[in-house]
Amino acid sequence: MPLLFSLVESTLHPRLGHLYQQLGITEESFGSARKLHKALQQQKPDFFVGDFIYGYANNYAGTNLSNLDVTLATIQSVAPETKVIVFVQPNEEVHARRLAELFPIHALLKYPVVEQEMRAALLREAKSA
Repeated sequence: MPLLFSLVESTLHPRLGHLYQQLGITEESFGSARKLHKALQQQKPDFFVGDFIYGYANNYAGTNLSNLDVTLATIQSVAPETKVIVFVQPNEEVHARRLAELFPIHALLKYPVVEQEMRAALLREAKSA
């Protein structure tokens, strides 16, 4: 059974447990990146879903672009086959596209996330290199 890790850091993060269940995907949800990183040491998910939050008032524009940089680097090193799906505010899409230049991103979905788009992203094969 496929495994999906959700990193829920935004109140906009859609609750899609019913969709995952319909597709036969087991979801594990995390409220902090630290807990998710610990779980990555034990299990390698087939999918990762996270909220993109651009750092306007911190050093993200320098060293890190967003809240997801460290998590995506960790996924890339311990579970490189994981398909990454990122949710983003429409006004932050330009920044999220920069993140996609740094890390492999399977799908970038804008809020409000439409269940049909999420279903398509989960069923779509990974992009070939």
